[in-house]
Amino acid sequence: MIELEEVTYGYGAGTLLSGISLKLAPGSFHFLTGPSGSGKTTLLKLCYGDLVAGQGRVALFGQDVRNMDRDDVALARRRVGVVHQDCQFLDHLSVAENVTLPVIVAGRAASGVESDLDDLLGWVGLSTQKEALPPELSGGERQRAALARAVIMSPDVILADEPTGNVDWEMSLRLLTLLVELNRMGKTVMIATHDMNLIRQAKAQVAVRVLRISNQRLQLAGADL
Repeated sequence: MIELEEVTYGYGAGTLLSGISLKLAPGSFHFLTGPSGSGKTTLLKLCYGDLVAGQGRVALFGQDVRNMDRDDVALARRRVGVVHQDCQFLDHLSVAENVTLPVIVAGRAASGVESDLDDLLGWVGLSTQKEALPPELSGGERQRAALARAVIMSPDVILADEPTGNVDWEMSLRLLTLLVELNRMGKTVMIATHDMNLIRQAKAQVAVRVLRISNQRLQLAGADL
């Protein structure tokens, strides 16, 4: 699915990530932890080709990112659903229109996914907000809309950057339940989070691998990968 081998990445003269190796296998569930500024968001961006490693190899679905042109990367990204931390939406479009944007960008007619859209909005609990504008949504509703947008194209991998960072515990559990359901459907999931309680809840439901970025390196259960 997604593989990093001895990847190093830095900004300017500084190194943020060093010697990172990681395999996201089909159907696996990962949590990515670490202090603020340790590189969690950067690692996620490397995983979907938004950044190119300074050293090492990143492969998306068997293709080396360095050998992929823009069209190749765009096609690969259709297989990756990303839930960004800031949940950016186009405020003049309805929830339904925002959720279906990836379909339109992919060159498909939005009308072709109307029934799937209704099912998807029902699944995330936003059926009654279908025609609402983003400024009318609560924080939790925005996060669920962002998740719906991330999975509208039925991706193989879902990467979520602090999806519960700005919502209460009840909503955090609801979002976790949705992500666990996706994993049980065979999707690969990786969640960047600071919330240890969320990780404990997930461990009670699915097989979870917890990764931590510390001192530029990626660790598993206290041991270097």
